Amino acid sequence: MSSRADRTTNSTLPAPAVLPSQRPNGHPLEGRAGAISLASDPSGDVRLSEVVSALSYALDITEGQPMGHATRTTLIGMRIARQLGLSQDQLSALYYGLLLKDLGCSSNAARLATLFGSDDQLLKHAFKLTDWTATKDAARYAFKHSLPGKGRIAKAWHMLMLGVREQGTAREMVATRCERGADIARLLRLPSGTPDAIHSVEEHWDGSGMPFGLRGSAIPLLGRIVCLAQTVEVFAAAFDVRTAYEMARTRRGRWFDPTLVEAMASFEFDSAFWGGLRSSATLALVSAIEPEDEVIRCDEDQLDAVSEAFARVIDAKSPYTSRHSVNVSSIAVNVGASMGIAGDDMHTLRRAALLHDIGKLGVSNRVLDKPAALDPDEWASMRKHTAFTLEILKRVARFRQFAATAAAHHERLDGSGYHLGLHGDQLGTISRIIAVADVTEAVSADRPYRAGMPVEEAKQILRRLVAERHLCPVVVEALEGTFTGLPAETPFGELLVRVA
Repeated sequence: MSSRADRTTNSTLPAPAVLPSQRPNGHPLEGRAGAISLASDPSGDVRLSEVVSALSYALDITEGQPMGHATRTTLIGMRIARQLGLSQDQLSALYYGLLLKDLGCSSNAARLATLFGSDDQLLKHAFKLTDWTATKDAARYAFKHSLPGKGRIAKAWHMLMLGVREQGTAREMVATRCERGADIARLLRLPSGTPDAIHSVEEHWDGSGMPFGLRGSAIPLLGRIVCLAQTVEVFAAAFDVRTAYEMARTRRGRWFDPTLVEAMASFEFDSAFWGGLRSSATLALVSAIEPEDEVIRCDEDQLDAVSEAFARVIDAKSPYTSRHSVNVSSIAVNVGASMGIAGDDMHTLRRAALLHDIGKLGVSNRVLDKPAALDPDEWASMRKHTAFTLEILKRVARFRQFAATAAAHHERLDGSGYHLGLHGDQLGTISRIIAVADVTEAVSADRPYRAGMPVEEAKQILRRLVAERHLCPVVVEALEGTFTGLPAETPFGELLVRVA
């Protein structure tokens, strides 16, 4: 079995005793806040904004930013917009553009890690602090972050090869990121200005931005606001508010629309506002500033759409798992139906399966995509993803009920799994189903480095794991029922078509 398959089926590793510890320069999970209470109407609907604002923390860690980056960016951007006197519909579109500006962020993580031979999250964090339109700053960034641990000659040669072989790659990666983010925003049926803002977030006032090199007023206004707000937030968080304003004024007329920088000057010395950004209550603050006349209510169908949207973000993180979450959900739902699961429990199963790996957004692609066996430190990093899943999902009140269930997909009946070492009766039916679906998809779906296993081989692996008391025999038996009538050599991909 390949090393990547081993990462899914291995269940003998010790569970970490605590949640992820602080990493250099501050771990993305530092400063965790509890789940928010969602305001609901009499029909039980909730505000879409309160769901996606909590889930935006997953996008923050993908970008190498401290959790809360998107919500703080939203507070800054909306303050600028109100200073400009934008209409209610513009404010609503901007609101979601700010919260979900990084929807496409996972799409370039693997490519970035491969190009630089480095941690994609550290690369992204440093990139947002770099004026990459300035040749010297860009060269300094590339030299510092290429091939960590290697000598100056190796770094210099690597930079040279990047320049020769990868012309246009940066623009291509930004285009992919922006297009994917805009597409997911459309899937969520957000206001039309929201996808446009996400699509143009990396464009600059002087035309030096990407992916299209738009200039001046050709850049959508909402995109210009998001670009300024996110950059100011990054500098304020990494340094201080004064440094953030100095950066904005230095890049005024280059990166940023001068009118927006002037608008931001109106609250430069509002200590209550800037101090509030450092509090743990930013989710509540963001909820309070949503344009009341444009509130979008989130019914059950919309909650499903949110789950599907973030599953796309998760699966885009690695080329080796391009449909993993979607496939796991298809398998789990099919097995659950055969076991009599229905109604609210089926909603829970489907959403938990779609979002079970959301914590992998907090794991470096240098670990996720490593073509060889992981060393102990890398394994420790990989095992943290289930703790990340728990921390992210429990922030959303409607998802809190299945946060622990989704995070338990690497727990095993004999207690040898991670991250909590749960066993036996501590694992409910839905957890057991997702665990089986996760293993089945991982060992059987097509991967770039191997073809999908045929049905008979998948059966053998599942039966071995049942014999070792890792997986639930009842769930595996129900899964094998979906194989009925298929020839032993049938590729697993055909099974996915059958159960979808």
